[in-house]
Amino acid sequence: MLHKTAGVVLHSTKFSDKILLIHIYTEEFGMVTYGVAPGSSKKSGRKTAFFQPFTILELDVEHSNKREIHRIKDSKIQIPLTNIKLDPLKIPISLFLAEFIYRSVKETEPNKPLYNFIVQSIEVLELSEKGIANFHLVFLFKLTRFLGFYPNTEEGSSNEYFDLLNGIFVNTLPPHKHYLQHKDAQIFRVLMRMTYENMHIFSFSRKERMSIILKILEYYRLHLTEFSRPKSLDILQTLFD
Repeated sequence: MLHKTAGVVLHSTKFSDKILLIHIYTEEFGMVTYGVAPGSSKKSGRKTAFFQPFTILELDVEHSNKREIHRIKDSKIQIPLTNIKLDPLKIPISLFLAEFIYRSVKETEPNKPLYNFIVQSIEVLELSEKGIANFHLVFLFKLTRFLGFYPNTEEGSSNEYFDLLNGIFVNTLPPHKHYLQHKDAQIFRVLMRMTYENMHIFSFSRKERMSIILKILEYYRLHLTEFSRPKSLDILQTLFD
């Protein structure tokens, strides 16, 4: 049955010499895998270029809950993006976050608040001129709200530890190894105050930022059983002094 939906391209994998599997987070169906034949004509080459990470598309698709791989009948750009595709800082951020969503969001049911958050965040990245080095940190923390494990902020600021396993700040050492001590726990508090609007006022060194990302990744791994480290993370290690 033919349906219309919007979707954000996240990831592609080679299925065979003639078929690419394109993983798209859609507005109407959640995470969906589509089979696409790249072809060799100019038209098919242009269409294949649509399926780059963080491209926002309007799609006519054949969709059946009984199938694992679906078909795209037609596609076109819904929101044109220029800076994300050309800016040497925004390119690796967009690749990293697209892969991150692909590895962390598995639901094949619609979640329009999550979809809207992703699209609005992409639009912010496209237009942002300041604080770009912190954009992915803000995104990763905001994403936890939609995935169900945003840190508990009810406890007082004097608490010394952040319990990664339970997502709470505590006064006493947790009875397991998954926690942050005072300095790192306070950095998590700082991250919780960051927004797209104020991210430009926060400054971290490259070493500090990578340490923060690794702690966030640990937090995700503890709460998402199938989550794995994004391969594109390595690209970020050479950026943002």
